[in-house]
Amino acid sequence: MTLTFSDAPFRPGPPRAAPARRVAGFSRAPGTERYSVPGRGAIVVEIAAGDRISVTNDEGGQRCELVAAHPDGRLDCGLLGWQADTPAEGLRALLPDLPKLRLALARRAIGLTDARAIGLFGATSRAGEAAAFVAQGPGWLIVAAPAAPMAAEGQDTATPLSLSVQRAAPRALAHFALPDPLADPKIDLRVKSSSAEAYLVRAGDYIQILDVDGRQCTDFQCFDARKLDRGIVHPLDVTVTRTLLGHNYPMPGLHGKYFDQQMQPLVEVVQDTCGRHDTFGLACSAKYYDDIGYPGHANCTDNFNRALAPYDIEGRAGWMAANFFFNTGIDAHGVMYADEPWSRPGDYVLLRALSDIVCVSSACPDDTSAANGWNPSDIHVRSYSGAERFSRASAWRPTPDAEPIMTRESAFHPRFAAMTRDFVDYRGFWLPNSFPGCDPVESYWAAREGVVVMDLSALRKFEVTGPDAEALLNWVLTRDVSKLGHGQVVYSAMCHPHGGMIDDGTLFRLGDQAFRWIGGTDEGGVWMREQAEALGLNVLVRSSTDQMHNIAVQGPKSRALMSEIVWTAPHQTAIAEMGWFRFTVGRIGGPTGAPVVVSRTGYTGELGYEIFCHPKDAGAVFDAVWRAGEPLGIRPMGLAGLDLCRIEAGLVFAGYDFSDQTDPFEAGIGFTVPLKSKTADFVGREALIRRKETPARRFVGLELDGQEPIAHGDCIRIGRAQVGEVCSAMRSPRTGTWIALARVDVSVSAPGTAVEVGRLDGHIKRLAARIAPFPYYDPKKERPRS
Repeated sequence: MTLTFSDAPFRPGPPRAAPARRVAGFSRAPGTERYSVPGRGAIVVEIAAGDRISVTNDEGGQRCELVAAHPDGRLDCGLLGWQADTPAEGLRALLPDLPKLRLALARRAIGLTDARAIGLFGATSRAGEAAAFVAQGPGWLIVAAPAAPMAAEGQDTATPLSLSVQRAAPRALAHFALPDPLADPKIDLRVKSSSAEAYLVRAGDYIQILDVDGRQCTDFQCFDARKLDRGIVHPLDVTVTRTLLGHNYPMPGLHGKYFDQQMQPLVEVVQDTCGRHDTFGLACSAKYYDDIGYPGHANCTDNFNRALAPYDIEGRAGWMAANFFFNTGIDAHGVMYADEPWSRPGDYVLLRALSDIVCVSSACPDDTSAANGWNPSDIHVRSYSGAERFSRASAWRPTPDAEPIMTRESAFHPRFAAMTRDFVDYRGFWLPNSFPGCDPVESYWAAREGVVVMDLSALRKFEVTGPDAEALLNWVLTRDVSKLGHGQVVYSAMCHPHGGMIDDGTLFRLGDQAFRWIGGTDEGGVWMREQAEALGLNVLVRSSTDQMHNIAVQGPKSRALMSEIVWTAPHQTAIAEMGWFRFTVGRIGGPTGAPVVVSRTGYTGELGYEIFCHPKDAGAVFDAVWRAGEPLGIRPMGLAGLDLCRIEAGLVFAGYDFSDQTDPFEAGIGFTVPLKSKTADFVGREALIRRKETPARRFVGLELDGQEPIAHGDCIRIGRAQVGEVCSAMRSPRTGTWIALARVDVSVSAPGTAVEVGRLDGHIKRLAARIAPFPYYDPKKERPRS
């Protein structure tokens, strides 16, 4: 039967909107602004009469101090409709460690010498507890999250607060409050919507390009000024930059430079708060709009031509450009796609000029697509003296709803930075990757035969305390937490209800209802808080990552080193007596030394320890380890060397060996799921029972013939069929052969099964391999147990 138009069902009423679900940063009501106040941090925000202000205790247990000031700097908490009830001692104690806050207060003539504050919350405040105010007039609001440094064995951590401001008079387009300048600006230039501006920046100076209202892209181009003086026009070149960097996207640090046509570096990326930019397409041009049916539309290329004409730069039909904030990507078929930008109000890119350069920046006029969120707005440009110093950083968002956190250095960074410049951004921390005086293979052998030290401060730590702490952890972890004794550590998985993994990590029991979870992701803490709230449990889950940094001391000589430097009180376990997966509380050097928590754990498959301390004590801890290790031949280890050790030992890594699409059995850590002996229910139990009884994939080892390298994601095939994929791979320094951790269909998982690893398209080139048992090294874990 053929349907005609008249046969179609009638749908009465007007059309209904189908809005996309967006994260909090993009879904706020008009006029709503959100700010994050880090633990042991403070911010300054402008307020106006009638603004509705809400302060939320994100994780619970965090004090808050509020101070308000009139536009002329006079302190007056009456601006919030409340009376100050406490001296602002917590805020004043933070000032020495907050140079940006001091500068912001000085710019506004706000002094805190005799300041009094409104005190909010306390140690017993629950997660999500909030306080609300209405601004009685214009001025400034200072919000602080004060806390003392956390003791290594304590759990009085510092956690973030959230500030929400509902504006009585929402800011007009292009009038969003820009963040304070990073220093005294030399250039302070507004690029109006749908226009472009050219400007000169001297060698060594910094260029800050800001998105004023959010979701607005900007094209950037620059030229060596000395070449222009000689009539040579060599712009920033897309192809040269891509070729030299071997990457589509800009990155901060040594891999974030832009080059001209003669391979001369023009600028380098120093900071990026957005984290998502273009793949270096051309700036929009007249032809682009002509071809899509908008002839005569304003475009960045024509705007560039007008702005650059005073510098005698001949116009072009299309300009190459670095397209900041423009959200594009390349799909599996090599096709470029675009969507609305990720940038939020005040996001910026900070560049450093590597020679005198003539720059041009646009505020893209595209209102025909989602490129500017359908609403083109302004861009702002500032420049700063090269005498200023800005740390390299890029934005890290622990969860999509979170405010960005800039990449930070661990407290051990200065010690490692004296040995190497090769650092990588690992989950928001700069961690050493390799060392020129100790390459990854050398550090591997040092871990297997001697002793190494490495920075693992990026591990996420959470203090789980309260009457229902054990009950919560027994619910969210696969291991039986009720069997964990004081001073013990257990390795566990954390799963979604469908059985897919959230994280893996270690759980420390510090007391009857006091635990510390150490994992790889912030998502674990968010999940625990969500579960605690849903179940109505009396428990706090507070992050302590920034209060507790850690190094690992690994290798067969690690016990001798640690026994020499760690003093323990009589009621604490001595290093020489400490068993595997145990921890002790001690001090470095003696009873008055830096306090530390030491666990007999690690990620190398060797005898080893991890040392946790407050950042203020990191220098003393590292120096003691290094001095004691020098007679033992201690070597530094970076992430590249660690990868060799952990793959060979069969230790899994998030994003490579497991994800939310794999369960613990498929990740090779089924021993963390005691389905028979654990009598308490836990998240994902029913799904894991089903998955164990009817497995589809199995985690296996892989041995290859020959010396062709393989990598994560490579397909594993038998004939034309794909039967699995490589998870992690390495060339073993011990055997000289390529080995891998892989996940394959259960039907081909028997040791000795011949398979092939596909390269190129997976068919054109194949590498012979066979399924093997794992771990390859010390399968009975006799060395870490020794």
